[in-house]
Amino acid sequence: MTRTVWDSSVGKKTVMAVSGLIMLLYLVVHMLGNLKIFFGSGEFNHYAHWLRTLGEPFLHYEWALWIIRVVLVVAVVAHATAAYQLSRRDIRARPSKYVHKKPRSSYATRTMRWGGIILGLFIVWHILDLTTGTVHPGGFQSGHPYQNVIDTFSTWYGDVIYIVAMLALGLHIRHGFWSAAQTMGAGNRTRDRALKTIANVLALVLTVGFISVPVGVMTGLVS
Repeated sequence: MTRTVWDSSVGKKTVMAVSGLIMLLYLVVHMLGNLKIFFGSGEFNHYAHWLRTLGEPFLHYEWALWIIRVVLVVAVVAHATAAYQLSRRDIRARPSKYVHKKPRSSYATRTMRWGGIILGLFIVWHILDLTTGTVHPGGFQSGHPYQNVIDTFSTWYGDVIYIVAMLALGLHIRHGFWSAAQTMGAGNRTRDRALKTIANVLALVLTVGFISVPVGVMTGLVS
């Protein structure tokens, strides 16, 4: 039964919708947490430490954080796999290009695939930069996330990588939220305008919220 659902296009779209909404919920919480950097190093570092003690004493140190990470990894892998397989299926369904090209879809729709690739590469870089410290500039300091963020956004390439990725994220959310709503059956004539507005607002708020951090470092507001 599970395999039958997965093999269908509707099943894959449903997996994309559910996994996308899981990641969207995480992004909203993550953005709000990131904005704590504007309240100083003490506030930001305390928040980072709290994430590791979340659920104690019922859960051991960092268990809740690892549960969140596992759920996110599963969501990302499921989302990417379903997207890739749907893309391949779409290509096989129409092996030759249309004679008359009519780009009626939005810019966000046409760049969903490239946006997904950009975000996938960014996730790898982001983990290696601020989680493991493998590619972190200026010497990674475990337990000092505030200084690590300052170090990253004190480099021009750190700013460029992050801002480009967040712009891609905004476009991805704008189209992805709308697609997920349609897949889950939430859309109709009376709700379509509201859903499009919510998609646009979510994309704008998350993009601006995330980009405000490197901009804050670049302008000296965060130092």
